[in-house]
Amino acid sequence: MFPLLSFFTGFVTLIQGFLLLANAFAVLNEDRFLDPRGWTLLQIQGGRTTLKGKIIGLIHLCQFLRLPLIILNIVVIVFKLIFG
Repeated sequence: MFPLLSFFTGFVTLIQGFLLLANAFAVLNEDRFLDPRGWTLLQIQGGRTTLKGKIIGLIHLCQFLRLPLIILNIVVIVFKLIFG
């Protein structure tokens, strides 16, 4: 029974880490942070799928899915308030 509980606790911690990373990507401002560094969607319009292009796509996906991200944050906060 205890190994299953340990696995579940580790899995929840991993999910929370990914949620924090998605939150960090979602709050990046394109005009102030991404554009001066050349990390806009125009950089990946050529069709090449490089690591930089995939990261840019992930950043814009997190910015596009802000509402589900807010809901997921609320669920995690309520979960942490109830279960500690």
